[in-house]
Amino acid sequence: MYNIQTLNAISSKGLNRFPADHYAVSDNAAAADAMLLRSFKLHDYPFTDNLLAVGRAGSGTNNVPVQALSERGVVVFNAPGANANAVKELVIAGMLMGCRNIGPAMDFVRGLQGTDAEMSVAVEAGKKHFGGFELPGRTLGVIGLGAIGVKIANAARHLGMNVIGYDPTITIERAWQLDSDVEAAPNLDTLLAQSDFITFHVPLIESTRHLINADSLKNLKDGVVLLNFARNGILDDSAVLAGLESGKVYAYVCDFPSNALRTNPRVMTLPHLGASTREAEENCAIMVVDQVRDYLENGNICNSVNLPNVKLRRTGLARIALVNQNNPDMLGKISHILGQAGVNIAHMMNDSKGNMAYTLMDVDSVVNENTRVALAAIPGVLKVRLL
Repeated sequence: MYNIQTLNAISSKGLNRFPADHYAVSDNAAAADAMLLRSFKLHDYPFTDNLLAVGRAGSGTNNVPVQALSERGVVVFNAPGANANAVKELVIAGMLMGCRNIGPAMDFVRGLQGTDAEMSVAVEAGKKHFGGFELPGRTLGVIGLGAIGVKIANAARHLGMNVIGYDPTITIERAWQLDSDVEAAPNLDTLLAQSDFITFHVPLIESTRHLINADSLKNLKDGVVLLNFARNGILDDSAVLAGLESGKVYAYVCDFPSNALRTNPRVMTLPHLGASTREAEENCAIMVVDQVRDYLENGNICNSVNLPNVKLRRTGLARIALVNQNNPDMLGKISHILGQAGVNIAHMMNDSKGNMAYTLMDVDSVVNENTRVALAAIPGVLKVRLL
């Protein structure tokens, strides 16, 4: 029986994929084999030694202590792309809100007083202050071409926009998914200088913090619309506000309110709605549950942020799953111990990700506990499971 602890409300569409006869799921599971969460801040959480996996029902893992869990041999999963359509739709809405002055126009209407006839006169007199512009023929710059960025780029092309993208780490899979008319920017400055709209879809790390700042603001076109539905901190709020004041920035639409932003009439800020759709929550839950279950039962890894993807079809009598530091001669030491125990490796996959490595082996005989303990005693081995 596997114990699964939920630290946030996880869609039942996902949780129901855990068979009740092999899984106990609760929000207070003791000695959990796996934890599932969305926004719960897991830093400084008291983990138990038997924890095997953490599943984040979303794409970002800023609320998960990935390094600390890696040191324990715990696999951290996320759900990249499961909420991509939800964010794509919100970005498209944000572009329309920004260029058509939807927020300021709604505030204007809410402030009207008098009879319907008097308001009608005020509307006709006031609407000239909220004239905007249309999307076709404008250029959208997409920074970050993962699952979300690709969907946005393609949708913008279908709306008649020119699209320029920048992502030095784009995968072959995502590149194949891009509309052929999406232009690749050679560097960030080129994208900033050519774009009428700029949307950000990158994680918040040191190299992406304050991509828009006082210096980069100078490279922007006049009257640009900025959109941030990725992470707070990617744009420097003070620089954006200065750009709004000077006219360099036409509008700012984001998912991360602050006192400085929320009262500015050219800012439309939302309460972190990016992935807040029923469909996105269900998709994220289904994806992360399936990944955690396949790892617990079969040792397969897909969409881990700290370990490589490794999937092996079962062929032997028993299976060994081993998480270790990516040290020299690790496979030699593992093979030596198995050889001494008379265990033959029938099929094996090994891969690494940074300083972490993972080995999945099917063997031709039953592996006893003494052999597992000997494998676990190898310096640098973090977790050994017999499946």
